[in-house]
Amino acid sequence: MISSGWDALKFWGEGAVRVEPLAGGVANDVWRVTIDGSLAVGRLGTRSDADLSWEAELLLFLDREGIAVPVPIPASDGRLFVNGLMVMKYLEGGPPEKKTDWHRVAETLRRVHNLTQGWSQRPGWRSSTDFISLEEGTKVDLRTMPSEGVARCRAAWSQLVGRPTCVVHGNPNNPANILMTADRVALIDWDESHVDVPDLDLVLPYNAAKLDDVQFDVAAQAFAAWEAAVCWDDDYAKRRLAAVRAV
Repeated sequence: MISSGWDALKFWGEGAVRVEPLAGGVANDVWRVTIDGSLAVGRLGTRSDADLSWEAELLLFLDREGIAVPVPIPASDGRLFVNGLMVMKYLEGGPPEKKTDWHRVAETLRRVHNLTQGWSQRPGWRSSTDFISLEEGTKVDLRTMPSEGVARCRAAWSQLVGRPTCVVHGNPNNPANILMTADRVALIDWDESHVDVPDLDLVLPYNAAKLDDVQFDVAAQAFAAWEAAVCWDDDYAKRRLAAVRAV
């Protein structure tokens, strides 16, 4: 019998229970759950199996390499997700607050970038520089944007052409996506992760990645263009496009 929605939680055993919804889910329904009494996080969405396989493989790899991430917890039959539901390890911690915290975040991101050079692209996704010539892919559809805005975004991305690529988290400057303790930095919410130029991950508070003025400007323009294109056309996307300089 094919289960649907949260019915799939039963594949984690009779002791799997939904407890309460967690804030922050936009594309997914995210809940705190318990598996045989232990806390975990359940995330239900509409991603394809290929997409979820890519993410699960990435998280397991990063965990093996010592990066703190929400590792998928296998269902009773060994599957890492069932009908769009992934259950992951619950991580403790709080958001970065001080400059020194953000420096630790930058160091962790650099490790992710170094570890994932040559990683295959997330199924169906495209990198920022791909959209210099392409019009659509995954969440991006440049045909819906004003032509003048598209030209500005492409001009920003053109500054990244030829740079090495790796897995980028996609939204690490959001403090809610980081859970810190005294001895580790955990990166959560890998929904926007894909292969791209690492600069997109390094537009951090306090310029924590220590980019020079030119590097930071190029990265900030490219990231603003990316966020505008991915979110178009809500109010946030329009504000981000306004931050991208005219050609």
